[in-house]
Amino acid sequence: MVDFAKVHGLTAPYLVDQDQTVGKAYGAVCTPDFFGFDAAGGLQYSGRLDNIGMKDDPANRVPELLNAMRQVAETGRGPQDQTPSMGCSIKWR
Repeated sequence: MVDFAKVHGLTAPYLVDQDQTVGKAYGAVCTPDFFGFDAAGGLQYSGRLDNIGMKDDPANRVPELLNAMRQVAETGRGPQDQTPSMGCSIKWR
């Protein structure tokens, strides 16, 4: 298994949901699907990592997850507009 966090340089805690219970509970639909929480554990962000697709120019990257979590840290609330993740559909067991 590829360690997504290492590949993308993530240093925040993350979950590898091997039995798929968490993904089902939060309505994940594809991989990767990102969920960001406030300090009390409330879901504040559900969406993609950034705006870059496989063929897009990385120079135009907007780090949507990072920006959302910064907003949560500052205001306690995630952004109103959130773009869903796009990727391979989850093969549920």
